Amino acid sequence: MAAKTIETHDITALAEKTGNIYESVVVLSRRARQISTQTKTDLDQQLSYFDDLTLIEPGDELRTNDDQLKISLEFERRPKATALAIEEMENDEVYYRHSAGGEQREF
Repeated sequence: MAAKTIETHDITALAEKTGNIYESVVVLSRRARQISTQTKTDLDQQLSYFDDLTLIEPGDELRTNDDQLKISLEFERRPKATALAIEEMENDEVYYRHSAGGEQREF
């Protein structure tokens, strides 16, 4: 099993994206939530196949559980939503529009 590491990020670079570190955190959290929701939807969609199985023979139950476990473990190995959101922001792949007081900024 690979060791988990902590990755540091330059917060000033993230703050420059929006002009304010707090706005950057809000943008990152919203994007991470979008990614997390999409991942959850994909997982539910793949696991919904097993909900449709109404006639399970005793020998097939173990295989079905193994398949469900395999799908679940695949999703657990994926990068976390926050890490993906930070990477997207660092690569200027996040669209953000700030409209407060008639002002609009995009990146």
